[in-house]
Amino acid sequence: MKTHMRGIVSASMLAGISVAAALAATLAVAPAAKAQEPIRVGVPMILSGAGAQFGTSVLKGTQMYADEINAKGGVLGRKFQIVSRDTKSRPDEAVRVSREMVLREQVHFLVGTFTSAEGTAVSAIAKDLKVLFIAPVPATDRLTAPDALHPYVFRVAKNTTTEGRAAAELMAKWPEVKRVATIAPDFAYGQDAAASFVAHIKKLRPDIQIVDQQWPKLNEPDYSAFITAQIAAKPDAVLSVICCGNFDAFAKQAKPLRYFEALNHRFIGLGEAGAIEALRSLGKDYPVGIWGNTYDAFNFDGGPAHKEWTERLKKYLGEEIPSGWPIQGYIAMQFLAEAIKKAGSIDPLKVSDALKGLTIQSPQGPMTIRAKDQQATRGMVWGKAVSDPKYPFPVLNPVMFIDVAKFMD
Repeated sequence: MKTHMRGIVSASMLAGISVAAALAATLAVAPAAKAQEPIRVGVPMILSGAGAQFGTSVLKGTQMYADEINAKGGVLGRKFQIVSRDTKSRPDEAVRVSREMVLREQVHFLVGTFTSAEGTAVSAIAKDLKVLFIAPVPATDRLTAPDALHPYVFRVAKNTTTEGRAAAELMAKWPEVKRVATIAPDFAYGQDAAASFVAHIKKLRPDIQIVDQQWPKLNEPDYSAFITAQIAAKPDAVLSVICCGNFDAFAKQAKPLRYFEALNHRFIGLGEAGAIEALRSLGKDYPVGIWGNTYDAFNFDGGPAHKEWTERLKKYLGEEIPSGWPIQGYIAMQFLAEAIKKAGSIDPLKVSDALKGLTIQSPQGPMTIRAKDQQATRGMVWGKAVSDPKYPFPVLNPVMFIDVAKFMD
């Protein structure tokens, strides 16, 4: 009997051990399986219309970084998965697709938006949904203004203060310029950049007079009346903020009116007027002799790291003359990945804390997100458009990089 009972007890114990072992194995596998789930990044971005030439490039840069780091095993043992949606350059659509990606597709982070209006709208959604949002393009100061700042919004783009002041520094060095005009789309980015430029150039050159300011609507189809009115004001130079894929139309409409000739080509184009997309798209219609800015340029001599980046980008895109916009998606993802590593988590508040004061080695050198305003120290590439027989369209030459540290406060 004792032997029999021992047999029964042993069987029960074995059954219990088997159940416990199975439960333990299940509990052990669940976190491991969860750890292998991808880190989903939602990218609300303009992928149609005039600005798509830039938005698709930003998305490619986002995917490029994800592909590179995934090939190395990802972050915290998890790979990135990019989920993109077209905002159509509309704030309401940017909000709709962002909310859908967070709630339905359960993305962990948002990296995107294009216009300033989109950026501020999605910032509000990020705050409401408690999802971390990194803006690689929107430049309006309102995005990271003290009364608008919250733990879930960060920017790796330039802002309107730094962009406008950099343009003023450049134009202030033209001694022949006394009468200045501006033309900018009548929305947050255009208004803020023009205001920053005017305030700074008046400080640098009190002798300069602002003689005209034109405010076409965003995505204006016909600039003729604005161009004619500006010529009539007889400025010596113009600061333009025509952006978001609209510079092509503006330049083509200005050409038969001899607008740039009336200015002796003393024209500075913000809003990426110097981007390879605009140079390539306009070709012989591009107004050679004007100055423009861009996030990056294939012929920018930024040192070994930038040269290596350019070669990788060429290979990734399959283009010998690559866009300068992928770098924005790339560095946004670079900041996100480094912050996740630092936090040891994808918890949004922990990643937010990790981003504040974080410095990365970007393809253009060190870049930091300042803790006090959650704004990156994003410099700008500037250059003068010239004809070059080596290329079928104008290129920037000289090309220079402007450090914005002295413009940020």
